[in-house]
Amino acid sequence: MSDTTLNAVGSPRTATNTLLNEDWLAVFLGLLIFVLALAALVHVDLIGWVVTTSVWGNFSQALKATSKDYAALGGIGALIATYVALLLVLSAGAAALRSDVKRFALAFTAVFWIAYASWIIGNFAHFAAVTPAEQQKFGINWSLKLTNEGGYIFALIAGLIIANFLPRFAEAIKDAVRPELYIKVAIVILGGFFAVTAAGKLNLASSLILRGVAAIVEAYLIYWAVVYFIARKWFGFSREWAAPLASGISICGVSAAIAVGGAIRARPVVPVLVSSLVVIFAVVEVLILPFVAQAFLAHEPLVAGAWMGLAVKTDGAAVAAGGITESLILAKNAAEGVHYQPGWILGTAATIKVFIDIFIGIWAFVLGYIWTNHINVTAAGDKAKLREIWERFPKFIIGFVITFFVGLYLALGTPADVAKNVPAAIGEANTFRVIFFILTFFSIGVLSNFKTLWQDGFGRLAAVYVVSLFGFVVWVGLLISWLFFSGITPPLAS
Repeated sequence: MSDTTLNAVGSPRTATNTLLNEDWLAVFLGLLIFVLALAALVHVDLIGWVVTTSVWGNFSQALKATSKDYAALGGIGALIATYVALLLVLSAGAAALRSDVKRFALAFTAVFWIAYASWIIGNFAHFAAVTPAEQQKFGINWSLKLTNEGGYIFALIAGLIIANFLPRFAEAIKDAVRPELYIKVAIVILGGFFAVTAAGKLNLASSLILRGVAAIVEAYLIYWAVVYFIARKWFGFSREWAAPLASGISICGVSAAIAVGGAIRARPVVPVLVSSLVVIFAVVEVLILPFVAQAFLAHEPLVAGAWMGLAVKTDGAAVAAGGITESLILAKNAAEGVHYQPGWILGTAATIKVFIDIFIGIWAFVLGYIWTNHINVTAAGDKAKLREIWERFPKFIIGFVITFFVGLYLALGTPADVAKNVPAAIGEANTFRVIFFILTFFSIGVLSNFKTLWQDGFGRLAAVYVVSLFGFVVWVGLLISWLFFSGITPPLAS
């Protein structure tokens, strides 16, 4: 969502008309972190103090600064430094968006500490240790084998508990519950990380991108038409409801529902209710699909990554599902003696999601043109304009493209003494990407008040969503992912 987000009870929070919106803020924050990380290439470590969490059996093993240059901070010191830095930068962003800075700062304090505490719990050895060697290292004889990224699930669960059992608290922290902002910052940073991952296998990376574009076109031309038909013919919804529903279920969740609702001039309540459903069902998908992928697609890892990108709605949920799927599948293969290079499954899911986001602006323009010229014809001058494609284009994608190509150039086009330091530098930025993922998962949970399903009018909407999503969208996405990505595997780790 570029201009509208949902608060904890599903109502819209519309940004004021400023030069800076949430989309552009995400680009700025992501690029800022990326540029600060690159200072390490000239031996100036500006963000090595950011906290990182390891799998732990004793809490003293859990936290540390990312860079050894800041080891003196200790784990708790690095965590406090990270909180303070994010608080200052994000509060400045809230001020730029003309939000109440004091309320945001107080809310973010709660969001950060609860979310990161959930991440630390998820890294506990009994939850995260995967291999027998790891279990032996921590002196344990059982583990849920969720890997350290299972911490995302704990953050999501914490958010769900707050949303459904502590609604007043959810309302109190809503100013800092911004999953779309957090995930967009993470995706901008992810561009550089994916570039370094792809640098050693450019042919494979190029093939994945081309296959992803083809898969998106095929999947969503099928998805949208079928969901629209089901909403209109089976459930009797008007065009005003059917178009945002079809877009939200088939294209990219909340962003698509809002963009299309605006393009066809639907009443504000339409995209809001559709968006509430999208958030709720995205949580269900994140809790289920990665584990299904691990069980049945462990030997087709890129099929699994593409499936998350095609099937899971909203940027946050899709990329997060890709991250969990990667950790689960890599762990399962490692237990069998096959060690794939990390980053490819997540990169496949994220790349597909990025191209889907590009598609939103184009599709909103197409539908806007059809509605204003053929369905709701009004004044002669009331036509869909080409500039609407740019207005609805997700700007954070620009940041992803910049970091990807800069990262690729640094990895392949610079002298060896510089290029060898690129992975470590971008790795520090990637630590921030993980933190923004954590904030995203927690925020998605806080937005997911399941009681809203019982609101007036939700019954039929939920029925369309269930029939469409679990009746064919998930399975068509799996089939198309298999057709385009089966037989292709990530490079083996050296």
